[in-house]
Amino acid sequence: MFWAIIIFFFAHWFLSLFFHTAFLHRYASHQMFSMGKITEKVFYFLTWLFQGSSFLIPRAYAVMHRMHHAYSDTEKDPHSPHFFKDVFQMMMKTRDIYNDFVRGIRLPDTQFIKNLPVWNAMDKFGDNLVVRIGWGVSYSLFYLYFIVFQDVSAWWLLLLPVHYLIGPVQGALVNWCGHKYGYQNFDNGDHSHNSSPLGILLMGELFQNNHHKFPDSINFAKRWFEFDFTYPILVLLASVGVIRFNRQKIS
Repeated sequence: MFWAIIIFFFAHWFLSLFFHTAFLHRYASHQMFSMGKITEKVFYFLTWLFQGSSFLIPRAYAVMHRMHHAYSDTEKDPHSPHFFKDVFQMMMKTRDIYNDFVRGIRLPDTQFIKNLPVWNAMDKFGDNLVVRIGWGVSYSLFYLYFIVFQDVSAWWLLLLPVHYLIGPVQGALVNWCGHKYGYQNFDNGDHSHNSSPLGILLMGELFQNNHHKFPDSINFAKRWFEFDFTYPILVLLASVGVIRFNRQKIS
């Protein structure tokens, strides 16, 4: 029955990751495509559903990501790995800046707040501590069922922290590895790198060097051996009218 846990883990990982890269990153931050108001709320809701306990409020995420591009790998970059001793320190600093934006303690520059998706009711609900704890309890109960009633090893509980913090974990992997390890196709004046095959496993998010060169390109892959798994899904959604590409794609 451990296969049920494996399927659950990877379903949570990739569904959360898809809405992270498609909605939070490519839509909210870069406006690479547009959609109707109802569809936007569906994407918004599904982002909360699959990120669960680590739901990232889209407007705060988008502001930080726009700052990241404007100040890439400088001291103003909210999450450049080159100013922290380890990934955990970077995550804590990123969390603090994110929380300041959410609570209004820090106000972003006006250049970073244009056309942000906002759904205050969903933000308030998804950011509620009781709701976040409820998600954590549900993940835990799923694992405990198989451990108690299906004689599955308790070692599988080690996966629970990833479920609890799946959004920040994915973001930390991209920001840390994408600006330290791999290869560079372009000289962007920063430390952005491409990491393959991890770029594939993270649905294109680790093609950071390509993305920083062409920040408006909806396809993050640029060479024959690179594959942005999110891109064909978005092409399919565009072909059936769910979304509309806003800018000419760069192949």
